[in-house]
Amino acid sequence: MTKPPTTARAAAAPPCTSGRLADGREIVFYDESPRARRVIADTRDLPPVTGHSEIRYDPLLDEWVALAAHRQARTFLPPADRCPLCPSGPGRATEIPAPDYDVVVFENRFPAFGGELGRCEVVCFSSDHTTSFSRLSPERVRLIVDVWADRTVRLAAHTGVEQVFCFENRGAEIGVTLDHPHGQIYGYPFLTPRTRRQLDSAHRHRDRTGRNLFADVLAAERDAAVRVVAETAHWTAFVPTAARWPVEVHLYPHRGAPDLPALTSDERDDLATLYLDLLARLDALHGDAAGPLPYMACWHQAPVHTDRDLARLHLEIFSVRRAPGRLKYLAGSESGMGVFINDTLPEQVAARLREIGPTAARDAPRSAP
Repeated sequence: MTKPPTTARAAAAPPCTSGRLADGREIVFYDESPRARRVIADTRDLPPVTGHSEIRYDPLLDEWVALAAHRQARTFLPPADRCPLCPSGPGRATEIPAPDYDVVVFENRFPAFGGELGRCEVVCFSSDHTTSFSRLSPERVRLIVDVWADRTVRLAAHTGVEQVFCFENRGAEIGVTLDHPHGQIYGYPFLTPRTRRQLDSAHRHRDRTGRNLFADVLAAERDAAVRVVAETAHWTAFVPTAARWPVEVHLYPHRGAPDLPALTSDERDDLATLYLDLLARLDALHGDAAGPLPYMACWHQAPVHTDRDLARLHLEIFSVRRAPGRLKYLAGSESGMGVFINDTLPEQVAARLREIGPTAARDAPRSAP
């Protein structure tokens, strides 16, 4: 992983305690402040994880596909009192063997792939079942950024991992199977199609212009300004000119960092503030009657071994909700041919998000997810 510049404040690794669950999976507790080392004791009688995944090659699209039939048996939208991501309590042991926690990461019991085929982890953002990422404190979000960075370093060190992907899915419309505020981290054993295509474009752009494609995209959006949603000293959030989704915002650091571990302490502080502002604006976009916005938040990082000089860190956050009560479905053109047809204009979405403003977004009532 790339080191931050020596002239900037390097970010320290967050305090953590690592242990094992009853079936041998790793679990790591991350705390906002230093504390006595946790004692991790999972008292459950769990059978060994036996799920088997395959990765098969599609020669027509030159892509890999993961097959994980054991995921059919994973937990699906349990009631709050049976949530496996809540802390353990008297008479009820969960995936988290502790009465409270700040942020916890553990190996997924129902991974899309694992073992020699990469690694899949769950990241619990809070012990509070009723909260959401947008309602966390800046201090908690800053810790989560540090956790993403730390897990990126650790997963990248695993043999066979080629790309580390941190992401969050929120909302039933997206297809989440657990309501508790959480995200996931995948250590892919291959370069994903989306990343490979972006890097191919970056190669052609550099050969043609001698410049970095991602830097030029950011510069063009900042110069045009019409699609910029918000800016800080270190970051810019904008709706891309060719947005595919009804609501889509990209978040770029001004400095060309390849991945989350490369962010300085100041950049991480700034990110925590802007990310909360952006999520609050998104939740307020369709009004409180529509409820919190369902979204996917996806961090694009440089691959572990390939084209790290070309790739640039950035976040893509998007929603399938095109209006209150109306969703964007991937129909024939999108699913069959890969050609997106967007019903909203990027400039109008950006203008609306700017109009909401940080104060209005912060003060807007928010429903539980």
